[in-house]
Amino acid sequence: MVRNEGNQSSVSMFILLGFSEYPRLQAPLFLVFLTIYTITLMGNLGIIVVIRTSPKLHTPMYFFLSHLSVLDISSSSVFTPKLLGILVVEDRVISFKGCMAQFFFGCAFVITEMSMLAVMAYDRFVAVCNPLLYTVAVSPKLCSLLVAGTYMWGGMCSLTITWSLLELSFCDSNVIHHFGCEYSAIISTSCSDTHFSQLTCFIISTLNEVGSLLIILTSYAFIVVTIIKMPSAGGLRKAFSTCASHLTAITIFHGTVLLLYCVPNSKSSWLLIKVATVFFTVMIPMLNPLIYSLRNKDVKETVRRLITMKLLCPSI
Repeated sequence: MVRNEGNQSSVSMFILLGFSEYPRLQAPLFLVFLTIYTITLMGNLGIIVVIRTSPKLHTPMYFFLSHLSVLDISSSSVFTPKLLGILVVEDRVISFKGCMAQFFFGCAFVITEMSMLAVMAYDRFVAVCNPLLYTVAVSPKLCSLLVAGTYMWGGMCSLTITWSLLELSFCDSNVIHHFGCEYSAIISTSCSDTHFSQLTCFIISTLNEVGSLLIILTSYAFIVVTIIKMPSAGGLRKAFSTCASHLTAITIFHGTVLLLYCVPNSKSSWLLIKVATVFFTVMIPMLNPLIYSLRNKDVKETVRRLITMKLLCPSI
């Protein structure tokens, strides 16, 4: 399990401990996570299908929402299958390349989703504050450029952090106290100086978190001012309804991110980090489609119409 590279040596594979310290919970946790993962896939795929099949939902807001669902499916699929695997088999090994690939894609999808939520905040700002110019200000071309930019930015940031990890040496311990290749868990196994990698991760993480929150808070500050100035109660309710789902998703997502920021990287906090990561990578992708479907009138009406058509015309 050790390979030599010049004067340095590093492990060729890692052992994921997962939740092995709780052997009696392995089977129940497997069933719980399998159920959540199934709901995540069905819910997000359902959102994508509903948006693609309904011309009424071919608007910038739902275009961004469909990509948010793609990101939720992707980010959940990076960690959950491996988590399910180590809960039912004794072989908890992941190769070094597999570990780095898992970290890269997990990090890329998280940063991309963070940027996507900021883009959706801008979309809500234009919709509420400049409704007459909405179709011009948020054109299909701009939507495509914004989405492409979020994916490219997420990939570049993740590639930079992953490269900083590849520069480290992992000489002695190959045990990761986690169910996946999460950054702090990987760093804790390194036997070389991690200062540069940690500094790189801190700068990129802070830049993304602060930048995303700044765009979101600025957008909603203008939205609040606009709503306050609305004379009719109907307009106020409509403006609030267009933002409520997005605000809920933002609160859950960034609240969990800030919690992970605040947790110290020590043995006493490993369990808390694992639980927070479970919520971040497993629960949030399941909650987003529920939030947007249960609180969104247009989505509920479209789903109801599709179900009615299917019942009346089962051959379609």
